[in-house]
Amino acid sequence: MSNQNITILTANGTAASIASTHHVHRVLQNFVLIWLDPNFDESNDDFKNAIQHLKNIIASITIFTDVEQCIDFVSDIEKEKVFLIASGSLGRHLTSCIEIHTWSQLHTIYVLDKNLSTHERWTQTISKIKGVYTQIGTICKVLKVDLEHCDRSLIPISYNGIDPLFMYTQLFKEALLKIEEDDTQSIKEFANFCRLQNDISVDHIDKFEREYHHHSPIWWYTAPYFLSSMLNRGLRLMDVEIILKMGFFIRHLHRDLETLNRENQCTERNETSFEVFRGQGLSLDSFEKMKHTEGGLISFNNFLSTSSDRRVSFMYAQSTAMSNDPNTVGILFVMRTDPGICNKSSIPFAKVANVGYYNDREGEILFATHTIFQINQIKHIQDDQTNKLWEVSLTIVGNDNHDISNLTSYLRKEVHSDYGWLELGEILLRLGETAEAKKLYQILFDKASSNTERRYYNNQLAAVYTMMADYSKALSSFETSLENAKLALPPNHPDMATSYHNIASVYNCMGKYSKALSFYERSLEIMKIALPSNHPDLATTYNSIGYVFYSMGDYSNALSKYKRSLEIMKIALPSNHPELATSDNN
Repeated sequence: MSNQNITILTANGTAASIASTHHVHRVLQNFVLIWLDPNFDESNDDFKNAIQHLKNIIASITIFTDVEQCIDFVSDIEKEKVFLIASGSLGRHLTSCIEIHTWSQLHTIYVLDKNLSTHERWTQTISKIKGVYTQIGTICKVLKVDLEHCDRSLIPISYNGIDPLFMYTQLFKEALLKIEEDDTQSIKEFANFCRLQNDISVDHIDKFEREYHHHSPIWWYTAPYFLSSMLNRGLRLMDVEIILKMGFFIRHLHRDLETLNRENQCTERNETSFEVFRGQGLSLDSFEKMKHTEGGLISFNNFLSTSSDRRVSFMYAQSTAMSNDPNTVGILFVMRTDPGICNKSSIPFAKVANVGYYNDREGEILFATHTIFQINQIKHIQDDQTNKLWEVSLTIVGNDNHDISNLTSYLRKEVHSDYGWLELGEILLRLGETAEAKKLYQILFDKASSNTERRYYNNQLAAVYTMMADYSKALSSFETSLENAKLALPPNHPDMATSYHNIASVYNCMGKYSKALSFYERSLEIMKIALPSNHPDLATTYNSIGYVFYSMGDYSNALSKYKRSLEIMKIALPSNHPELATSDNN
């Protein structure tokens, strides 16, 4: 296949041929638009006009003239939804590929041809085909609505007892809000970062940088630009690079909500509970998790847009349920909100009339990120149009909820730092997000201004390498940290114990148990001197030594160390801490 069969039309209007079917640029939106047309000609006025219509909706368009290359490209996409325009007979050729019908990443196909009758029958048998269209302008109108619904459905959600992120959801939010940086510099860096990508309109970026302080953060978030989509993507995928670049905006938006919330309280003085609504699509996988969590808790890990108008929200849910995606159901969330709980737990929400971009077009009420609700009831909605429509009743939950307060309080102590990025990094490590943690620590290491900071970040990078099974890099980094610590710290400092423990852990992973045992025991000696007798780090080290003895076949010593570890954990940890269950199993 020749390389010229693939063209990417970028946000700045340039066309770039690419030599493979893999991504060649950073995707910052939740969707990808592809146009498959064997006769595409960049110099043709009709194609130029069509592209301009499409770029009013989405900045970056990937164009193929070859079906096989198009299929290969789509098959590589994992984190975005694909919207595909197929011209003429290529639509039929494309859909003859059996596997594409099962690809969850392929959201919708639009067939473009002036001859409707040629395609009307066969397209009705393919669920992912939205329809046959004779003009690109008609596709643009449909595509704009479909992209909005797609974005609305791809919000990050986690469930108590199922998703590890749920345990850290409040801490993640706190870490983000703790970060303080130079706003002017942050806005400039964010705009430059966006310009380096291909899927954001340069005009929109310039407008944002030029006029950011002319409007409120709520206005920007509710505007039909790129901020809400990009931020929700970053939070959904735990994309450190996006979150880092948008940290200033997250803080501004949260504080804007707090200010507006206080103003609303002063003018309305209404402390009674009320209902808000949200209609969206939900993947079958997420819906199954929700059904298993009924009676439990759900966290919306983004800034949550809701409406006071049930009818509008129902239309969103119904529209999604009627879509051609068999892996998605329509959900109408009915959310019971208590202002008293919100105020007590510092959960700002606000009516965005007069400050939002659409000037209260939908009676929009915006909640702060990582707001938690209890799932009260899930019931099927009888509807003549679709059988994939469900109503989910929720009640807002405060920080004093018993299921989360004890565990969150303890985990907060575990990850605490005066520097928000360090807390964020620790949470990423605990969630197993090693690639994102590595990005974060490398950025922080490069910015470090002292040996102490560099030693810490080097140590954290070594932990990442260990989790990634790159033991040679991990061992080298941990040994460097230990040598630096010996020069800067007294021999019985707790950080020395940590260094010995970390080196032992790498040897443990490598199966070098005698060396691991030697370093663990040196770590334990220091901990017994430097830490209280029931400190959790002692429990962790006893547990690690127990594992080494078990691996060496010394089961008597292994059991002894495991028991000592469990004794300390029962004293030091809350009853619902996950490490207690692990220790019991040992």
